[in-house]
Amino acid sequence: MTDLSTTFPKLAEFIEEFQELDENERLQTLVELADELPPISADRAAEPLPTACRVQECQTPVHLWVDWAGNHLHLEADVPEKSPTVRGLVALVVQSLEGATAAQVLSLPDDWLPMLGLAATLGMTRQQGLRGVIRRIKQETHRQLAPL
Repeated sequence: MTDLSTTFPKLAEFIEEFQELDENERLQTLVELADELPPISADRAAEPLPTACRVQECQTPVHLWVDWAGNHLHLEADVPEKSPTVRGLVALVVQSLEGATAAQVLSLPDDWLPMLGLAATLGMTRQQGLRGVIRRIKQETHRQLAPL
């Protein structure tokens, strides 16, 4: 198991913060995080959202770009503003993983909601969606960084 506090300090901070909150406060914090999802780059915003970037496991349309600059991860995501809970989850992922290495990404746990105390609150559909986001990041990491 990955030591999140050293490998993903931002994720460890989120986990600690969420565990200190009650159920309603966790949801409110997640909704507040929705405002922290950075907009996608101007080049990507100028084009139609590509089907290939759609995370199929998410009921809400989540488009995710996984980019590597050297060995450092950069994520961009488009999530409708009318879905603040999902935007908050994706913002949490983006903030937690920005700058990670491939080895770190591949060591990620697949299911974050129990660690955040949100599994029962958000239910199976969002758990599947978040696992789909993490799986997509790992798959793209394998695909983009696999030796030729």
